[in-house]
Amino acid sequence: MLFKRVTTPHIGWYGLGSMGLPMAMNLQRYLFNTQEPSLTYYNRTISAGGPLDELGAVAATSLSDLVEKCDIIFTMLANDKVVTQSVDTITKSDTPLDKKIFIDCSTVHPDTTEHVSKTLSALGAVFLSAPVFGGPAVAASGCLVFAIGGPRPPAVDICRYIEGVMGRKVIECGPEAKNASLLKIGGNIITLNMMEAVGEAQVFAEQTGVGTSAMEELITESFGPIAGGYSNRLTSGIYAPPLGTRPGFGVSLAIKDAEHALSLAKGVNARLPGVEIAHGNMQSARDYAGECLDSSSMYGILRMEAGVSFWNDASRQG
Repeated sequence: MLFKRVTTPHIGWYGLGSMGLPMAMNLQRYLFNTQEPSLTYYNRTISAGGPLDELGAVAATSLSDLVEKCDIIFTMLANDKVVTQSVDTITKSDTPLDKKIFIDCSTVHPDTTEHVSKTLSALGAVFLSAPVFGGPAVAASGCLVFAIGGPRPPAVDICRYIEGVMGRKVIECGPEAKNASLLKIGGNIITLNMMEAVGEAQVFAEQTGVGTSAMEELITESFGPIAGGYSNRLTSGIYAPPLGTRPGFGVSLAIKDAEHALSLAKGVNARLPGVEIAHGNMQSARDYAGECLDSSSMYGILRMEAGVSFWNDASRQG
């Protein structure tokens, strides 16, 4: 399929969760500064777009309206089911999809990515998988790492909306979109193991009297700001935020990511013992304290196993 370059493309965005909103805000700032058409966005809870409105972005009335108005559409959605439902909505609309470009930044199973790619490509659209590495704070700073899989000419052209805008680096994963999803899940294996290890170290530090401050300084200085950031989620209480607030990265999303990794590993006869432990602890945390938890809430279970409360002094208390 040839890629038809659009001189002044209209960019769309669907999905304004804890990652999607800061990413979309950075993209709108870029479009404003380069005097390109404002970002058009849609979200199931449209009021979430208030910060985008303040930056000059424009709300669409529906997902179909968004697709009709835009040449390039980014999506950042919660899970495979939402991604699949969105594609069903798009394909059932009357809007021709020929040469439109869809870039999905969601973390989904490679089978979902492949299904979406085939479905949209069959209707003349271009599909790129572009999952990201980094949490909400990294998204807000525009320093995410993107993995991109899909047809090369569009993938290269799209990078101008990514590098220096929403991300600091793009890792090319070749012409198959599902390879970007595979790389993302591989990265999640590292992330989950790191969060589990940091939680274990902090419980050890607290129980032995070393202290969480000294341990956090060691983690940051020896293992870098990412590991230090995970430690800060624990010591600042972010692992269990106040009820009714939005966790940095919800525990159910992290459980979904762990299950994708475990499923794929099983299919190639590989074991992920660290992910198995993290997955079990996250499930236990959710069973104990509900949905309003960060992915790092495995720490609460590690605390309980050490004979202390799930909650620390900085977290909510129930």
